[in-house]
Amino acid sequence: MKNVITLISLFLISFATHAQQEGVVRYTRTTYWTKLNATLSYLSKQQKERQAYMFGGRDESIEYTLLYFTEKGSYYKYSDQLNSWEEKYDYNGRKEAFGIKRDFEKNSMNEVFEMSGKTYIIEDSLKAFDWKILNDIKDVAGHICMKAMVQDTIKKQKIIAWFAQDIPINAGPERLYGLPGLIMELDINDGAVIVEATKIEPLKIASEMDLPKKLKGKKLNELSYQDMLRKYIQEKIKEEQNPFWSIRY
Repeated sequence: MKNVITLISLFLISFATHAQQEGVVRYTRTTYWTKLNATLSYLSKQQKERQAYMFGGRDESIEYTLLYFTEKGSYYKYSDQLNSWEEKYDYNGRKEAFGIKRDFEKNSMNEVFEMSGKTYIIEDSLKAFDWKILNDIKDVAGHICMKAMVQDTIKKQKIIAWFAQDIPINAGPERLYGLPGLIMELDINDGAVIVEATKIEPLKIASEMDLPKKLKGKKLNELSYQDMLRKYIQEKIKEEQNPFWSIRY
């Protein structure tokens, strides 16, 4: 009897693990603008106070995103659900172009984004992040997650990631990946932006990770993108303006 129970337990564990090898993760991405502005040393005290007053104590904006994943790759994009400001202003217009596809087998990535009203397409190989894995653990959406940290030197960000070891997929939201488990949560600069998984749904992936057939935009590699981003941020710093009104924080 004990052997039967053991076999059933092993089967259930194996089935649960296998079921987690492909699916879709639903995330909420919350930006706290007062906290974000506080990280920008080039904004004056008056600017920060004026923007905090403008928000009137309700400074958070929420976006909804999806991550389709398999062992072979991932695709991160906006959900069809309206974000908080679209709901507030009854917005029915076009969402900006955005999507990040990673092919782990071919070691390649394709990213589509908009910046200052222009569409760009990044095509390059995957570049490893210099992750530091820490000892802390916590529960995110029902999964015990380990903590890791990385620095973004261009945007001046300290990024904390929480990854689920029971889902051995090295994918994640935004531009982050490369950990020994699916990234379930991101904390950027001590809560300026929080990206959190709310639900994981098993899904047999078919065409969900296909890029749009009609992609138009200026093509870049990763190095060119970083150079463009660095120059843009430096220009905004000289103007004492927040660059993250126009680019993703």
